[in-house]
Amino acid sequence: MSIPFADLPLFSLGTAALAWISRNALRQPGSHGFWRFFAWETILGLSVLNRDAVGPQLLSESLLQFSLVPAGLGLLALIRRGKTGVERADTALLGFERTTRLVTQGIYRHIRHPMYLALLALNWGMFFRAPSVTGVALAALASAFLLRTAYAEEAESVAYFGEPYRDYMKRSWRFIPWIY
Repeated sequence: MSIPFADLPLFSLGTAALAWISRNALRQPGSHGFWRFFAWETILGLSVLNRDAVGPQLLSESLLQFSLVPAGLGLLALIRRGKTGVERADTALLGFERTTRLVTQGIYRHIRHPMYLALLALNWGMFFRAPSVTGVALAALASAFLLRTAYAEEAESVAYFGEPYRDYMKRSWRFIPWIY
């Protein structure tokens, strides 16, 4: 199964939007934004591939709706407690990512990457709309890109926040509390 020719304009428009959002990060290979772009791209491909799927989709819809929870809680915590500032002028970061204060409260008390957890849930939710060999390849690839994104972001956070971030890593989980 591949993306139908009729869906190429939709995929191309999505790609253009993601490339625009990620333009600064794409100039910095290895940054978390660089890897996140490729995760977004594979999730976009999976979404376009399965956009017209029909049938019983309890697992899919559950994952898609769940994805809103960690995304919302994570973004809210960063905005409320992260204190964005010009002193963190890394152009690869999106505006809300330019936090100058380490956020370890709320959802961040338990997991370091709630927004990547949200993207993982979105990714697999889109896969389960219409499972296929192509779909599982895209979902697995997106998951690998999201893991690589998390590793890169952790290295960036250690470089910026130092020992406090290392301590935070010891008492929190990457994606799923008490599991991973």
